[in-house]
Amino acid sequence: MTEHSLWRFSRALHRAIHERRYEDVEALIDDDVDWSIYGPIDMFPFLGARRGRAAVIEVIRQIAENFRVHRFDRETMMLGVDSAASMLRYSLTALDSNKPISVRIAHFAQFKAGRLHNIRVLVDTFDLVEQALGRPIHLPKMASFA
Repeated sequence: MTEHSLWRFSRALHRAIHERRYEDVEALIDDDVDWSIYGPIDMFPFLGARRGRAAVIEVIRQIAENFRVHRFDRETMMLGVDSAASMLRYSLTALDSNKPISVRIAHFAQFKAGRLHNIRVLVDTFDLVEQALGRPIHLPKMASFA
């Protein structure tokens, strides 16, 4: 049995973020990759949609310049032949403020010939924004439906 593409990509991504070794992850990204991380782009400009390997490597570089990953836990995972989906919880430190951040994400990835071809990442943005701001966000009360 061969190793799933997600495991190779995941290890290379973490090496890129921790050690700034981008060549390993670059080799595992399709030339025409379709990459989207859904979240507050105004606060985190590296979020959003990107197309192509060079644009994705730049996003990974920006993540590495802004955060240190301390730990991640896989909560749920499903693997297909050329696909993967999982729920993860990351423990990070924002490098500009040395502030600890815990964030949950869900990702849905597709691989082609062992390379990442398409990925969608959903970030628990409400919790992330509160942690980044260092204060709770107060939303207006919703109308009662009683």
